Amino acid sequence: MTTPTAALVGVKQRRRASRSRSLRAWYRNGSLMAGIVIVGLLVLVAVLAPVIAPYDPIAQHLEQALESPSAAHWLGTDKYGRDVLSRLIWGARVDLRVGFLAVLIPFVVGSVIGAIAGYVGGIVDTILMRIVDVFFAFPFYVMVIVLVFVLGAGETSIYLAIAAVSWVSYAKIVRGEVIVARQQDYVVAARLGGMSHTRLLVRHIAPNVMSQAVIYAMSDIVMDIMAIVTLGYLGLGIEPPTAEWGSMIVDGQEFITTQWQQTTIPGLVVVVTSLGLSWLGDGISDLLSPDRRR
Repeated sequence: MTTPTAALVGVKQRRRASRSRSLRAWYRNGSLMAGIVIVGLLVLVAVLAPVIAPYDPIAQHLEQALESPSAAHWLGTDKYGRDVLSRLIWGARVDLRVGFLAVLIPFVVGSVIGAIAGYVGGIVDTILMRIVDVFFAFPFYVMVIVLVFVLGAGETSIYLAIAAVSWVSYAKIVRGEVIVARQQDYVVAARLGGMSHTRLLVRHIAPNVMSQAVIYAMSDIVMDIMAIVTLGYLGLGIEPPTAEWGSMIVDGQEFITTQWQQTTIPGLVVVVTSLGLSWLGDGISDLLSPDRRR
């Protein structure tokens, strides 16, 4: 007969073994670790921008315009004499902040709408999904550009434009997961036990269906950053003289043959950022779905 002490020891050993397996799964997941390193470094650079940036990113020194890389300016200066490295560092703060925050509103709104549509069903589901289909009929970038053009350039307009377009993806993802979850035995038992619909949806269904939405959010951040850069390239993004990667690319393209680093380096940073976020999303997907292995 097992004593209470032996049973407690067995529980602790199983918990330690479970934590050990979880840590090994993290370390062995190459995509996850690469994404954590890249995104972590970028976030660290963005947070420490006021400390590590060697110069004021918007201070103009026309007498130092278009200087080549040197010990004083590692990546040279732009046509206004501003230090390219400093603008690159401060641009990380702007682009990452907008990219991450622009996901929050559509994530919350789309998840709530999708959960309601999937759980209630019927005419409510039909109406909400027809609205979603209308938004899906228009390309993402076209809608964002049109909305920003109407609302005017600026960070607030970008938030509103992205939120107005990208919530539909979360609604579709969460709706599909909720439709499957509401048929599970634990949901049926809770409903028969008299649990309220709100508590059942929030406490039991939501924690089991949000993983796919979280995974999609990582790739959505990549799309948002690309949208920010695209808007900056078109002159509809963050208003100058704020340092931002898209505006740096368009400002430096006219000097591509003589000062190639002004446009090439910001472009490479955008690519690395996109890769880091994509790898992080893939790693989280593999971690949450152990049976999905390449």
